[in-house]
Amino acid sequence: MHARWALALVLMMGLAMMANATPPATLHIGSKNFTEAVILGEIGANAGRRQGLVIEHRRQLGGTRILWRALENGSIDAYAEYTGTLAQELLQMPDADIPQLREALRQRGLGMTDSLGFNNTYALGMMQARARELGIRRISDLAAHPQLKIGLSNEFLSRADGWPGLRERYRLRQRPNGLDHDLAYRGLQSGAIDVIDLYSTDAEIPYYQLQVLQDDLQYFPDYQAVFLYRLDLQQRAPQWLSALQGLAGRIDAATMQRLNQQVKIDSRSESEVAAQWSGVAAPAPRSRASRIWQRTIEHMALVAVSLGLALLVALPLGVFAARHPRWGQWILSITGLLQTLPSLAVFVFMIPLFGIGAKPAIAALFLYSLLPIVRNTHAGLTGIPRDLRETAAAIGLPPRTRLWKVELPLALRTILAGIKIAAVINVGTATLGALIGAGGYGQPILTGIRLDDIPLILEGAIPAAGLALLVQAGFELLERWLTPRGLRLPARD
Repeated sequence: MHARWALALVLMMGLAMMANATPPATLHIGSKNFTEAVILGEIGANAGRRQGLVIEHRRQLGGTRILWRALENGSIDAYAEYTGTLAQELLQMPDADIPQLREALRQRGLGMTDSLGFNNTYALGMMQARARELGIRRISDLAAHPQLKIGLSNEFLSRADGWPGLRERYRLRQRPNGLDHDLAYRGLQSGAIDVIDLYSTDAEIPYYQLQVLQDDLQYFPDYQAVFLYRLDLQQRAPQWLSALQGLAGRIDAATMQRLNQQVKIDSRSESEVAAQWSGVAAPAPRSRASRIWQRTIEHMALVAVSLGLALLVALPLGVFAARHPRWGQWILSITGLLQTLPSLAVFVFMIPLFGIGAKPAIAALFLYSLLPIVRNTHAGLTGIPRDLRETAAAIGLPPRTRLWKVELPLALRTILAGIKIAAVINVGTATLGALIGAGGYGQPILTGIRLDDIPLILEGAIPAAGLALLVQAGFELLERWLTPRGLRLPARD
């Protein structure tokens, strides 16, 4: 009896030790796909790490709506936002004051820190020489020059506090083109664009000697930088929440522009710049080889899991479509419709269902894999000569045996061609997964575009192209290995 009690006590002590040894839960902070947001994300993460917490920074997740949805569904716990964007675009309360914004956030289970200390408002800018040549100092002056070429960031083109309202307020007649914000500066410098939208703390403004046009009709609201966070952080990580709130008033506009310059102009990493400002040790830089290896593992996982799931669904659907022609047309039409959807839109649509990270990317890639496999399975089976199928039936083979022993081997080359197409498409499309935190080769590509760093772009683009070639070659070898010797005929033209 005493032995049983002793054993129970030992087990209880062991369980207690295991509970105490459980690693702390990982908290997540996100950032938008521009340099300042990434720096602020690192600063916010460092504030928690100084408290001994495990904070993962999910970098450059895309535009405002992606971060907002991720915060609402709990995929991230905090991210840096701007009050003007919050009022105009997200909550659609353009006349609300700060207390009203806080109350609207509270009803959604969210909170907001006080201003970090700077106003990063939108603006329009031109090269100083071009502005002087045309005598343009104010946004209202643009109305007299409808021939000017305007290039605006894609998000600014459609958001409530962006181009639609600006055009109406100033009665502008230009038709702007959408492009990446960081690439717009290159277009401005080359003369391909006359006017672009700016963030007032952009490092490029003094670097390129730009003329910031006066918002003389006071269209743009105040864009005070803040951290949005989930209210349940008060219970889960009160020390991190306190640290985030303690950042209020500590970063003025000149400091933020200087931090942006250190990254964009001086080519330092956001992690290093944020660590120096935060007074913590900067992380050791990783070698290019280790970065590529990590991205390769992430990318291959996205492709392999999504393709494997697609095989489990698409092959039976293709067989069913071939056996039941009336249903087959519906199946082919639906899978074909999925293929026509814009890939980036599909990735974003998956966020409410799966959050951010690998899961929504895998779901989107799965949908894109269905059509090639279903269509080629259907085509391979329906393309078998009728006399061969009739012969198999005449010798008394049951339908399941005919399928596995006759029809599928005869259709194998066509089916494998569809799987190969789906795999190669997935390798390329998976690069978009970086926009929703899935990693992979898209991560260095996006960062390289943002920082105008060609070697960094190639760090993702070249391995992605190489992986696509390897996948294609691998499926060709697999096709030869699986095809019975008697069926290894040259492919038809």
